[in-house]
Amino acid sequence: MKELVDLLKLYKEIGVEYVRKLNVASRVDMLDSLKEQVEHCTLCELYRERKNAVFGEGNDNAEIMFVGEAPGRDEDIQGRPFVGRAGKLLTELLEEIGLKREDVYIANCLKCRPPNNRDPKPDELTACFPYLKKQIEIIKPKVIGTLGRYSTYVLTLQKGALGTLRGRIFDYHGIKVLPMYHPAYLLRNPNAIEVFVNDLKRLKEMAYG
Repeated sequence: MKELVDLLKLYKEIGVEYVRKLNVASRVDMLDSLKEQVEHCTLCELYRERKNAVFGEGNDNAEIMFVGEAPGRDEDIQGRPFVGRAGKLLTELLEEIGLKREDVYIANCLKCRPPNNRDPKPDELTACFPYLKKQIEIIKPKVIGTLGRYSTYVLTLQKGALGTLRGRIFDYHGIKVLPMYHPAYLLRNPNAIEVFVNDLKRLKEMAYG
């Protein structure tokens, strides 16, 4: 009991805020270390043609995390997720509901661009999944929005059409998962933007109450 009392006194002396900052610093360090592993990864053939690995970015303490499928041309060039047309649309729609990219964390199932933006292959998803799994463990979001059918499958193991899964809530190790349309789909189907915005509002409500 004396040890516990002494520990509580120490916490009071250094301040809870200081303890929180230590935790955040540790989280940043872990993400930086994981990013370095991704940048040197050779677990699948995609590393041979990449310009840059695309690790992910955003708030290391985010309540909301988005998981897309794979980097595209612009992402491969810049080494950042969702910076092309689809990414710009995502940013605009986040702002429409009162959020900024800096408020959330964005990553992909694959960290390297598939040639000609083809669909991810099963062996590539399997090879890259440990990186995504670790990102989620470090960030500990309250809710994850999966953008597209591949990220939805990776985190829910549901193989149905996205149209039948979108809007349903699943669980990933205690974290709520909400399947959503990919922003690239919205560029081809503008009528789905309203549905997507409503899903964003739902994510925000689940994350912040």
